[in-house]
Amino acid sequence: MNFDSTLFAYFFNAGIVVKCVLLVLTFASVLSWSYILQRGYYLRHVRKVTTEFETVFWSGGDLNKLYTDSLHSRTGGNAGLIAVFQAGFREFLRLRKQMGVSAEGVMDGAKRAMRVAEMREQDKLELHLPLLATIGSTSPYVGLFGTVWGIMISLRSLATVQQATISMVAPGIAEALVATAMGLFAAIPAVIAYNRYGTEIGRLLNRFEAFQDEFASILFRQAQAGLTKTEVQEHE
Repeated sequence: MNFDSTLFAYFFNAGIVVKCVLLVLTFASVLSWSYILQRGYYLRHVRKVTTEFETVFWSGGDLNKLYTDSLHSRTGGNAGLIAVFQAGFREFLRLRKQMGVSAEGVMDGAKRAMRVAEMREQDKLELHLPLLATIGSTSPYVGLFGTVWGIMISLRSLATVQQATISMVAPGIAEALVATAMGLFAAIPAVIAYNRYGTEIGRLLNRFEAFQDEFASILFRQAQAGLTKTEVQEHE
């Protein structure tokens, strides 16, 4: 009998409570892996478009053209740092059209728009991470519950016999321990992914904040110079 058939045998020979625990943990594991793969793909996409955008931005170019190109981009869209740039520059252009708005007022509005955009991007980046944390922290306890319950049932069955042997107890205990193993199988990948993705998100947010500071300085110089949308020149 191979390894897979042994696991199925453990499942079918287990009690109803242990079976329910194993089914819950199997569902949690499948759900966890689906979110792990989805988050991994999305974070890789955000890192890629952010790096590409930073390269184009700091190469020096017309801000209006860069803004227009970002709006019509088919690959980057408005993900990550691009969304922060679009929000800040859009608000900058809107306020520059209004009469009587000081350079400080223009910059306050642009910074506020970029902060809001950053918060929205952070929510997108952290989507499903709380669920991974929940699966990683609770799955071992759910598996332990199944193990304890299975051992209780196995020990209770010994009350009807006069002489207990290891061959009578071992199968029931082995079936019960499968629940703990399944709990760890569901929890370990979720915890690893949560910690790794949390670190990557922190690095991306640091890049967003650094960009906002530099971009705000560029816009402030443009605002002080009294440039309109059509007069915005190449930045350094």
